[in-house]
Amino acid sequence: MGKFKRLIELIAKCSKSPQAYARSKGVKIGKGCFISTREFPSEGYLIEIGNYVRVAPETAFYTHGGIWSIRKKHKDSDLDHFGKIKIGDYTYIGERCMIMPGVTIGNNCIIGGGSVVTKNVPDGCMVAGNPAKFIGYTEDFYHRLKEKNDTKTGKMNAKEKKKYLLSLPETMFEQKPFIKVKDV
Repeated sequence: MGKFKRLIELIAKCSKSPQAYARSKGVKIGKGCFISTREFPSEGYLIEIGNYVRVAPETAFYTHGGIWSIRKKHKDSDLDHFGKIKIGDYTYIGERCMIMPGVTIGNNCIIGGGSVVTKNVPDGCMVAGNPAKFIGYTEDFYHRLKEKNDTKTGKMNAKEKKKYLLSLPETMFEQKPFIKVKDV
C-alpha cells in the first residue's frame, strides 16, 4: 500500500465513528448495535454482525493471517486463505478480544474481555480466556444478577448513579473468589 493510500485510510479510520468506519470496510451491521472498535481487516465484507450487538473498544477481527512467512519460505506469493466471521444477535464482546478467522459466535453470547476466540461459540454461552473456554450460560448469569446484584441503576444519570452506588453495602457488588493455588 502506498504512503498516500495509507494516509487516506488513517484519516478515514480516525474521522468516522467506529460503526461508520466498520461499514466503510464492508462490515454488515444489524440494527441497534454499539460498535466501539476500529480494528477491522481490509476484508471487512467477510464480517457480519447481528442485531443489538455490543463490541467493546480495541476488539480486533481477523479474516486471514499467519501465512506471510510460509509464503516467503515456499516462494508462493499467491498462497492465501480466509475465514468469515459471524456474530449473532444480542451478543456482547468485551474489550480487547481477538476474533479469529472462521469463527461464528451465536445469539445471546458474552465474550469476556481479553479473550481470544478461536472456535465457534454456541447460542447462549459465555466464554473467556486465551484461548476462550466455556464459563457458563448467559441465562444463568442473568438470573444470578437479578437475584443477587441488580442495582437497578440502568436509567440513572451519572450523578444519581454515583450517589446511589457509593451508598450501597459491599454485598451488593460483584465479588470474585480467590484463584485456586496449589500447595507446593
